[in-house]
Amino acid sequence: MVIKERKTNETDIKVSLELYGIGKANIDTGVPFLDHMLDQIARHGLMDLTISCKGDTDIDDHHTVEDIGITLGQAFSDAVGDKKGLTRYGHSYVPLDEALSRVVIDLSGRPGLELGVKFTRDRVGSFDLDLIREFFQGFVNHSLVTLHIDNLKGINSHHQAETVFKAFGRALRMATTPDERQSGVIPSTKGSL
Repeated sequence: MVIKERKTNETDIKVSLELYGIGKANIDTGVPFLDHMLDQIARHGLMDLTISCKGDTDIDDHHTVEDIGITLGQAFSDAVGDKKGLTRYGHSYVPLDEALSRVVIDLSGRPGLELGVKFTRDRVGSFDLDLIREFFQGFVNHSLVTLHIDNLKGINSHHQAETVFKAFGRALRMATTPDERQSGVIPSTKGSL
């Protein structure tokens, strides 16, 4: 289990991550829609995830969402370590009614985000959907992964977002699955990631 804490003038965050869990989540960020999305990562990634955050949501949700992405990225980086024996690459397609998203990840050691999602609305409830980019950018920058996210179809913005987070969890699960044929080997011709 990895525990990471981040405290700034804007947020106070604690993340606990068990990469090889059962999908148990205990999430309290002060942003209900984000809680729902983070729960999808845990359940579909089969990782145990506890996140608590006290943030300046009286201003808006930006700092909370971005800083949780940063802190979760740091925890994930620590959890995968040198990546010896891991599959390295993961991908998933996830539908939800009319929506369909694809997420592809490489535990590359290099931060890169390509986010191809055109939400049909700006908000789900009070949640600003622009913040999804901030969450994933924070995660990518601190986990040092290459991440491609594409929403291929969708009319309902809630469905679009939910398919992205479910597919992200499943892609993480695939990439971090031990590969018996590469036991003890870093999955790169360079010998490091």
